[in-house]
Amino acid sequence: MKRTVRMTRRITFSSGHRYWRSDLTSEQNKALFGPISSPFSHGHNYVLDVEVAGPVGEVDGMVVNIKRVDDLLKAKVKAVFDQRSINDEVPEFATVAPSVENLLLDLKHRLCDADGNLAVNRMITEASEVVPIALVGLRLEEMPTLYGELNLMNPEILLTRVYEFAAAHRLNTSQLSTEDNVGLYGKCNHVHGHGHNYVLEVTVAGQPDPTSGFICDLCELDAAVEAEILDRYDHRNLDLDVPELAGKVTTSENVSLAIFDRLKTKTPARLARVRLWETARNCFEVSA
Repeated sequence: MKRTVRMTRRITFSSGHRYWRSDLTSEQNKALFGPISSPFSHGHNYVLDVEVAGPVGEVDGMVVNIKRVDDLLKAKVKAVFDQRSINDEVPEFATVAPSVENLLLDLKHRLCDADGNLAVNRMITEASEVVPIALVGLRLEEMPTLYGELNLMNPEILLTRVYEFAAAHRLNTSQLSTEDNVGLYGKCNHVHGHGHNYVLEVTVAGQPDPTSGFICDLCELDAAVEAEILDRYDHRNLDLDVPELAGKVTTSENVSLAIFDRLKTKTPARLARVRLWETARNCFEVSA
């Protein structure tokens, strides 16, 4: 039985788009799309990650020839979207909102064959056997603070919003002696504490609304995170100023759990995941 390996290929493209329907009034467009509604286009530098999986060929040692994947991406993505106005030049979006969610669904159809595999097969030369390559998932970044994910094994789309807050803390537990605290936490046990510029990723899941194209109103998501987390944690001492962390060691494990618990009933779509970056090298994740 051949083992499976996953491979991710990245492509970038620049496109313009707008959230505006010509069949609606200005007031109706604002009600549907909120503050991002405008009859004029704006642009993004999109980053698309395509994840595939398959067996490794015994002769070529590959899951699939990357050049063939690149050829597919150039023909099906780059040629269609790069340096284009999506609403005006991509027929599928003439009447469909060009949200991250809808773009992910469109890209899936462009890259899959009739069986749901990547529309590129690899030839196992030694056996002249054509092996399908599974398209596992897509990740589309519209901005560094907003990206979507589509897992082909899950009908839900994930949408992630990225935030920042600065906070101080000290790692110390009353259950250990001073010496043991120093031995366990090292510099992080310094009596006067230390601080981090935390990066918080909040991920919601669902299906895009057929009219707006969104899983949820991003303004509502931003407001929930602002009220429940940023207003409470930003420029605070986590040990002294945040009630839900009182009596706990303010490790990023405990902080990420507290954030998830505060948000799980407050987000406008199902909360699927939070990721807390304490530093560029340390990330902690809590999933539903």
